[in-house]
Amino acid sequence: MTTIRRSTYAAAAIAAFALLGSAEANAGSGCGHASWYAMGTKTASGERMNPSQLTAAHRSLPFGTKVKVTNKRNGKSVVVRINDRGPFIRGRVLDVSKAAAKNIGMIASGTAQVCYQIVNASTQVAAIDG
Repeated sequence: MTTIRRSTYAAAAIAAFALLGSAEANAGSGCGHASWYAMGTKTASGERMNPSQLTAAHRSLPFGTKVKVTNKRNGKSVVVRINDRGPFIRGRVLDVSKAAAKNIGMIASGTAQVCYQIVNASTQVAAIDG
């Protein structure tokens, strides 16, 4: 019986790792609801939010990562740089700057269904205080 339990646990562990691996691979792309924002405070990366720059907030992508965002309704795309964390509204995948929203035609609606994918991975390395 020990052999059966071990093989069952091993199969479950392999399945769990496979699921986690595929979720990690897909973290750099996806589709969902996006909104736009324009604030005058600092972003999570420490830089001041500038509504005229092509930037965005994502929950986990590294700061500096460039992402192509496409509005599913009209097919318009823009490349943004991740510099903030969010969105904090359930069901949303990105918050884009006002300039990015204007480029993909979502200013009036405030939100849009989008798809996004990484154009380049960030090479930014966190500094360690010594």
